[in-house]
Amino acid sequence: MNQKKELIKNTIIISIGKFSTQLISFLLLPLYTSLLKTSEYGEYDFLNTISIFLIPCVTLLMEEGMFRFLIDAKTDKQKGEVFSATFIFSALSFLIWGILIFIVGNILHYAYTTYLIFYILASLLSALAGSTARGLSKFKLYSLFSFLSSLLTILLNILFILGLHMGLDSLFLSYIIGNSIVSIWLLLKINVFKYVRKENINKKITIDMIKYSFPLVPNSISWNAIGLTDRLLIVNILGSAKNGVYSVGLRFPTIINTCYSYFNLSWKESASKVVNKEDKNEFYNSVYINLNRFLICVSILVIAFLPFIFNFLIKKDYQEAYIYIPLMIISVYFSNLSNFCSGIFSAYKDTKILAQTTIIATIINFVVGFLLIRKIGLFASIFATMIAYIVIYFYRNYKLKKYIVLQHDKYVFSHIIILLLVTFSYYLKNTWILLFSLIVAIIYSYYVNSELIKPILNKLKKRK
Repeated sequence: MNQKKELIKNTIIISIGKFSTQLISFLLLPLYTSLLKTSEYGEYDFLNTISIFLIPCVTLLMEEGMFRFLIDAKTDKQKGEVFSATFIFSALSFLIWGILIFIVGNILHYAYTTYLIFYILASLLSALAGSTARGLSKFKLYSLFSFLSSLLTILLNILFILGLHMGLDSLFLSYIIGNSIVSIWLLLKINVFKYVRKENINKKITIDMIKYSFPLVPNSISWNAIGLTDRLLIVNILGSAKNGVYSVGLRFPTIINTCYSYFNLSWKESASKVVNKEDKNEFYNSVYINLNRFLICVSILVIAFLPFIFNFLIKKDYQEAYIYIPLMIISVYFSNLSNFCSGIFSAYKDTKILAQTTIIATIINFVVGFLLIRKIGLFASIFATMIAYIVIYFYRNYKLKKYIVLQHDKYVFSHIIILLLVTFSYYLKNTWILLFSLIVAIIYSYYVNSELIKPILNKLKKRK
């Protein structure tokens, strides 16, 4: 199927741009954990979470609408209408929100108000630049953009932390400068501003985009609220130091999120392109089964491999994070599967269901976390988040039956058995048992993903 090949091709292109820099960032964990206090890292994570929470309010996620509507835009005039609606709206909205955040931040005496405003601006520019490149199907350019923004941020981190000894400020400044510079470069390279004109403002297109994007806002806010409520409970009840431990623990499940993010960016386009084709059910199910196998095996491999490298990457003050990581990984696994479902809903332009499901999960997350956090500490937030993501996935899967029924993987029970095996070994910390579980995890992962791996290996052999 050509669409499936295109999906794989675009995923690989995006992966090339992101993987190398994110690997470097991951390997820099010893630098962060040795030179930054747990409370400092916790403060940075808290501001980052607030920023992620506010971005949908600032943009109404018009950049997501821009990406979806650009897929259908055929002429320069139509593209100009989409770009003009997005960029003009985003600029005016940021100005209003920037003033509001400045006022509220000063009333609350929040020490990092200025950083928060510029952090949101950098995130906004990055979102607009990325959606522009993807909407125009310039995936190679998007890949380069991702690589350069990550690389510049990492280099600035090293300079500010090691060279200038700026501590917490280095994390804020490196993100703001790195993302802003590369985002502006990309927008200028594409020459997007030739499309942004007053005469290109089309009231109907703007309203249609808002109708598409606005239901995504409560979904995104609720989705981010799951992380924000966790941080609020942890910071206010357990302290910033515990939030630092929590944040470092999340770095490892982020490996799985990273793998999925490569796929998700091209998945949204592919899901939209096949929505009116006769073989769409076959396509959706084929991708779903292969994705499910890949994600569960990455989860299993991370849990199996982590005990061998954890002590080398993480300094003493953060090592409590070890006990929480398997549950975090399970949460991320279900989070990614629910995101796969959202790609199909977006393809059908049915975005209302996304908000409904995420709001329900957010309420569950907050209530469970609030009731348990004083009794079981960080485990409360992690357990609550896991339950929330499981609820989102199964509820969305159920609602998706309106359009398509996703088939169950024939390996589902063996997935569970292997996951339990490596998790049990993880907590035992016996070297020989850990080695055995790692070997089993590798063999099993190769076996269930052979349908994906063998064609790649065959192509490599032919090239030789």
